[in-house]
Amino acid sequence: MNRVSILVFHPLMHKSRVNQKLALAVDGMEGVSTRFMYDIYPDFYIDVKKEQEVLLESDTIVWQHPFYWYSSPSLLKEWIDLVLEHGFAYGRKGRALEGKQIMSTISTGGRREAYLSDEDGKFSVRQLLAPFEQTTTLCRMNYLSPFVTHGTHLLDENGIGEAASGYAKVIGALRDGLYSTEELRKHEYINDLIL
Repeated sequence: MNRVSILVFHPLMHKSRVNQKLALAVDGMEGVSTRFMYDIYPDFYIDVKKEQEVLLESDTIVWQHPFYWYSSPSLLKEWIDLVLEHGFAYGRKGRALEGKQIMSTISTGGRREAYLSDEDGKFSVRQLLAPFEQTTTLCRMNYLSPFVTHGTHLLDENGIGEAASGYAKVIGALRDGLYSTEELRKHEYINDLIL
């Protein structure tokens, strides 16, 4: 069984309709830990050594966050800048995370059609997540296809429940090692493979 650490970066979790339900769907799953990063670090003073310990103890890491302005909330960027440091995560001797799996779980108000890459200057979610993928590639990690919940403003409780159920299924599949890394990387969204 793989150990999965879900790092939830949502600055207004108490107001979130979707991310809250996603996190609740995996809360208490065997082999899965969920960390609410804005609760742990409300002042942005990140305990780098603690966060590195969490990564070392994990086989799969999940960054869960809303897709703010085609990126992430600022605490995730701060976390990346500090925790994935030279000599630990990358560099000639920075091999601590080599071979670990990492995935983005994002929610966005836009429908999937809004992220279809075309000649009108639109970019796909995968294209917009390229900085995250490149960062983890530098750290010799395996960046998996993202789990994406689209159209969050339009979802009713049933739709949110379906997304949460799908998320639990995906996290369970990652924990149980049901798919090869190659399978988990080749789809536009991990939702397309597992759901």
